[in-house]
Amino acid sequence: MLPRSVVLLFVLSAFTQFAVHAQDWAKARLEASPRHREYVQLKRESRTIQALVVYPESKSKTSVVILIHEIFGLSDWAKEMADELAGQGFIVIAPDLLSGFGPNKGGTAEFADQDARVKAVSGLDPEGVLADLDAAADYGKKLPAANDKIAVAGFCWGGAKTFAFAAHRKDLSAAFVFYGTGPADVSGVTAPVYGFYGGNDARVNATIPDSTKAMNAAGKKYDPVIYEGAGHGFMRAGEDPGDTNPANKKAREEGFARLVKLLNAM
Repeated sequence: MLPRSVVLLFVLSAFTQFAVHAQDWAKARLEASPRHREYVQLKRESRTIQALVVYPESKSKTSVVILIHEIFGLSDWAKEMADELAGQGFIVIAPDLLSGFGPNKGGTAEFADQDARVKAVSGLDPEGVLADLDAAADYGKKLPAANDKIAVAGFCWGGAKTFAFAAHRKDLSAAFVFYGTGPADVSGVTAPVYGFYGGNDARVNATIPDSTKAMNAAGKKYDPVIYEGAGHGFMRAGEDPGDTNPANKKAREEGFARLVKLLNAM
């Protein structure tokens, strides 16, 4: 019998490799989109961060959403999610937080495989991530097509970073945390924080009571919703044609509708 550690390593490797190939459908949807997309270089001190910017078709100025990718980096799904959200009337900026950390000083696309991307994202400096997100938010505020509203939304690892950014950045209009954990210190939060969680995600959901208690004690708005039967990562899994859990699809549809409604209400 193989040691348990070996089995777990095999399962993790299989999962991350599956996550890569399972996103072919996301790439196809992105390539078929009629929306205007461009890559821009965000500057902060001596660092350059590449970011995807997607614009809606709108006659008036629109709100900006900073989209924070999963632990898999700026994947095809993250790009497709940015594009789909822009289709609802928002400017979406999705920074590649692995910019400069890949081979040949590249970003997500330059890493050899998903395991390498996961390891690299896991090792990012938290303060550096916040600084990168500040650069994205500052860029968004200066766009001629943007109004004065800026929000942040993130998934998995990006969900935790969304909550942390809400505690760091004072001019946000809202923060949308998808299956991410909250920071210990929430005293800096000024915007309402909305949570989206899968019912079958015990690890993350075990942290919701502490986040609720901390936010209530600090007098901050925190509104978590749990989608029963859905697993961790349901926003991606719910779009995946190969996913077999109908609760993921339902949670994805309801979660996306809630996100758009709250963004419109900012």
